[in-house]
Amino acid sequence: MTAPLVTVLDDEPAIRAILTGALEEAGFRTMGFARATEFEAALRKATPDICLVDLGLPDRDGLTLVHRLALERGASVIIISGRAQVQDRVTGLELGADDYIIKPFDPSEVVARVRARLRKDRAPQSQGTTARFCGWTAHFDRYVLEDESGAEVAFSHAEGEVLRLFLDCPKRLITRAHMQEHLGGAAGESFDRAMDVRISRLRSKLREDPRNPQLIKTIYGAGYIFLGDVEWS
Repeated sequence: MTAPLVTVLDDEPAIRAILTGALEEAGFRTMGFARATEFEAALRKATPDICLVDLGLPDRDGLTLVHRLALERGASVIIISGRAQVQDRVTGLELGADDYIIKPFDPSEVVARVRARLRKDRAPQSQGTTARFCGWTAHFDRYVLEDESGAEVAFSHAEGEVLRLFLDCPKRLITRAHMQEHLGGAAGESFDRAMDVRISRLRSKLREDPRNPQLIKTIYGAGYIFLGDVEWS
């Protein structure tokens, strides 16, 4: 079985060397890049399992790149950045990152986060890759929602994780604690804000009335319930 491929995008050679060294010692394949243009060119030939992305890039806005990776490629993205403010972490998670690690970091923690992310991505699913509900079809192999007319709208990898959690547990209360346990990440303000934004975006893509959503209902003080009937294939 081929070892998972982890790409490291950081313009600091020392950081790239530390990360690639720790990951290779842990059994991963790695590719390192100093610039976003080099990284994006490599993506046309290779499909990484995890992308580690620094936000302070010399040739591209890191947050824009994270959003493109999450939305257009369905990639698992872990941000590694010196930006330690809560709002920076929230913004990164809102734009589709799966995790956020602050510099300076312990290489062993990065390896542990990568392994945890891979476990979630590769966990066996009890259902298929296509779910039909209330006139919608969610294609988790392509990360798109399709309406009855065939029109499609893309969703990010992170939004897809939340949607799948709802579709796997229709008409059951999903608490914040349950979401944190199954989706990963440290509990706290940044996780809560990220979940709020992802759910808001899902509601918008499902054309829900924000004042009175009919599919994803908020149970104040408890969590959420997905009210539709779901058929998997």
